Amino acid sequence: MTARDWTADRESVFDRDAFMCRHCETVGDDAMALRLSPVGDVPREGTVHESALVTVCEDCVDTLEASPVAASIESNTFHRVRETTRLQGATISDVAPFASLSTSLPATLESARDDGTEVDSDDAVSNYRRTRRDILLAIAIVDAHLEELAALESAVDPDIRPSLEAFTETATALQSGLVEAVELSETVVSALERCHGCFDSLEGKTCSTCGLEARETADWNHTGGSIAFDQRFGTINETLQDTSETTDTLTDRTTALATQFMT
Repeated sequence: MTARDWTADRESVFDRDAFMCRHCETVGDDAMALRLSPVGDVPREGTVHESALVTVCEDCVDTLEASPVAASIESNTFHRVRETTRLQGATISDVAPFASLSTSLPATLESARDDGTEVDSDDAVSNYRRTRRDILLAIAIVDAHLEELAALESAVDPDIRPSLEAFTETATALQSGLVEAVELSETVVSALERCHGCFDSLEGKTCSTCGLEARETADWNHTGGSIAFDQRFGTINETLQDTSETTDTLTDRTTALATQFMT
């Protein structure tokens, strides 16, 4: 992404993020200690809008960009397992409130229109944008850790390898569930005819501000053309429940790995 152009300059994004890494909360003494990283879907060509850019420190950039094989050479395998479990747990804790925030947006925006005030809706939109970026960054960090663990599988003790493979498979499935919950939550915004990234008004399928393709909402419509939000909110809840069940399985497999590493 270093060759891409940003529609916002580095300083404005750093200022928005209070010169703090949005993953580990490291505060940079100056802009030279910080980097920009794109999150989520971004246009394949052209500019990347500030709504898809987050502030990260050099250590977190190294995690995101490191070669899995090179990064794993000096890694302690079970330390990586525990860290991946910890990071996924934190991400799960953030995805549920994000889904709740997204599903509250239709009522929030309608109330703002009825009352003739935009204060509450502006706060909700700002919170949506920020929380979405943070969650997408967290998911990307976990993906990087899972790539490292996958690279380690062939190097661990053959007796441990099946348990590590089972852990990685379950953690990957959990990632898919989290991504699905986020995308369903983003679709609520698309159904409001807003861009799920920058939240600007949508005219057509592509956002003219940030270039994101709108989430498909055709199957969200009632026969009369209105949006079946309640049914879709139920789908989001079901997805979150599935991730909870996967989390239970992941905990069991983490425990099994810990037992094997300690014997």
